[in-house]
Amino acid sequence: MIAKHIQETINSKGASVIRKMFEEGIVLKKQHGEDKVFDFTLGNPDLDPPEKVVKAIQEEAKNLSHGRHGYMPNAGYPFVREEIAKKISKEQGCTVKGENVIMTVGAASALNCVFKAILNPNDEVIVPAPFFAEYRHYAKNHNGLLIEVPSKNDFSLDLQAIKSKLNEKTAAVLINNPNNPTGKIYSEDEIKALSALLTENFKKTGRVTYLVCDEPYRAIVYDNAKVAPAFQFYDNTVIVSSFAKDLSLPGERIGYIAVNPKSDNPQEFISAVTFALRTLGCVNAPAFFQKVIAASWDAEVDYSSYEKRRDKLMKVLDNAGIEYYRPQGAFYLFCKVPQKFNGDDGEFCDYLKKYLILAAPGSGFGGKGWFRLAYCVSEKTIVSSEKAFLEAMKAL
Repeated sequence: MIAKHIQETINSKGASVIRKMFEEGIVLKKQHGEDKVFDFTLGNPDLDPPEKVVKAIQEEAKNLSHGRHGYMPNAGYPFVREEIAKKISKEQGCTVKGENVIMTVGAASALNCVFKAILNPNDEVIVPAPFFAEYRHYAKNHNGLLIEVPSKNDFSLDLQAIKSKLNEKTAAVLINNPNNPTGKIYSEDEIKALSALLTENFKKTGRVTYLVCDEPYRAIVYDNAKVAPAFQFYDNTVIVSSFAKDLSLPGERIGYIAVNPKSDNPQEFISAVTFALRTLGCVNAPAFFQKVIAASWDAEVDYSSYEKRRDKLMKVLDNAGIEYYRPQGAFYLFCKVPQKFNGDDGEFCDYLKKYLILAAPGSGFGGKGWFRLAYCVSEKTIVSSEKAFLEAMKAL
């Protein structure tokens, strides 16, 4: 018998909206042919891993020395943690040591470890909406409550709205930067202002509230945009990330947690998340890919093809008369549902399926009235989809 709370979650409307649409796409492609279905559902990076990563894989595979595949400390190989600390130091503009890094099984594992470490029952995690749909489940996994706070019209942080939700139960504010599904990058001024709110809440309540920055898309930015170094502005900042998107390794499940060395008792936090990594069943990040990443985390990657495809898809939508937010990073377009559907994004996505266009409803991301298109697909898919979009909108 399946646990009641799991069955309720599986049956809920927002359980896994992206995966459901993706799986429907597989069925439609069998019926109509791959080239006739325009699947924009899954954020599955389609660039090949860079040459430096491929060479690191090959070199590690050749190494037959004894013990290469054995256990290591739960937090990861010390030399790997030191390498990732170099990456964090470069991004954050401050010195971070390996002892402040924990290797994890992707960013999902990282977030679950952080939440298990900091959440007491009914503690709250504030998240600006729209947000990555799985956050709801990650908080619920550890008896926490995800508090969804709408963003402004341009998807920037509504700082007054966040302030109104801060209290003694607020364990964390979670931001995804660049954001999935909108592609919004939160500015340095926004991070500074948010940090001030968290400091003010500590003075008022005595509760340390962590700023958790989920940054797997940090490197994928456009128009010379940059992601702000949060460590510089708020001591109790935690970075969670992975190499899924920037190095195109989503299936290898290799990620990390980086704790600001200036945070309150960082070693206690590190011990807690390391314990969580073990007891959640992950035990440790994959040994093979820890070594691969240590040798190749700084590989150069050309993301211009994502920008090119973004621009092509924006042109398709412009021609079809569909409004959208122009993304600053990641590889998604967040689009407005036409007025005729009165904000019902689920109904509109079902309508698009009639034209073999697969999109993810915005409600699953906390963005009712919108839908998401992932443009990490072939240029051919984008270009060929124009006729279908035009027909779908003309029929309205």
